[in-house]
Amino acid sequence: MRKPELLVTPHSISHLEQLIEAGADAFLVGEQQFGLRLAGEFSIEDIEESVALAHAANKKIYVAMNALYHNDRVESLRPYMERLASLGVDGVTFGDPAVIMVKREAGIEIPLHWNTEMTATNWFTANYWGRRGANRAVLARELSMDEVIEIKENAEVAIEIQVHGMTCMFQSKRSLLGNYFLYQDKAMEVENRTKNKNMFLHDKERFNKYPIYEDLNGTHIFSPNDMCMIDELSDLMEAGIDSFKIDGVLQEPTYVTKVTNLYRQGIDAYMDSPSKYESIKSKLLLEIEEMQPELRPLDTGFFFKETVY
Repeated sequence: MRKPELLVTPHSISHLEQLIEAGADAFLVGEQQFGLRLAGEFSIEDIEESVALAHAANKKIYVAMNALYHNDRVESLRPYMERLASLGVDGVTFGDPAVIMVKREAGIEIPLHWNTEMTATNWFTANYWGRRGANRAVLARELSMDEVIEIKENAEVAIEIQVHGMTCMFQSKRSLLGNYFLYQDKAMEVENRTKNKNMFLHDKERFNKYPIYEDLNGTHIFSPNDMCMIDELSDLMEAGIDSFKIDGVLQEPTYVTKVTNLYRQGIDAYMDSPSKYESIKSKLLLEIEEMQPELRPLDTGFFFKETVY
């Protein structure tokens, strides 16, 4: 059995260094001009430094280019991808086919990870994009455990899933927050995500609070709960899932670092012996529960929800 990759989204270069020590295998970085819902903003200079740090520790750097590119942004894709290739990044996450077109036209040799968020739901489509240049599919968070395993059994590409963190429920290209404040005769600038991370939509009927922020790519609304699969890794490990992602968006760096180390312990224990993992998984979950923010209840996402057709 091959050990799955532990992929984490760092907040900064210093945080990346901490995550290397915590046991992460790979990192997803980028900037909001090209990528969606990243934990931190990484300029091209930051990415260059990140590649050097990660490769020195035998880790990998992936760059998020999963935004939707309207005509005003397309011209910037080729120089950006050429620069990334020259830096030796280990892959690019994309959803817009423009990324594939630029890669072909420029003759850029860089691995592609297909990620269309909620629509990456079956192995047939994953294989379709695999035949067009992608070597990994990032599955939608709305899939059950059985569906994830079925996709892995039939996929011709590597499979990445999220195992921890919040999930984006809604994105609009419109500046919904800015428009709302303008309606109230108040001004609101589009700020860095870290400055408005404490904004919530309140649903009084469901007693839920949905984190929300606005950036260059529009408005993003997240789930009221954090996914946590640290005590449910057995089936995923047995199925041979290639990459487990911990999403650190809107979380504190120290929290992400501690969670990464706990998942490292869980994965390593299973690789030593499934029974060893079974003996410690409850303890690992308890440690996360004890440090979990009060506003972010834990659940297992859609993994064990019944699919209704």
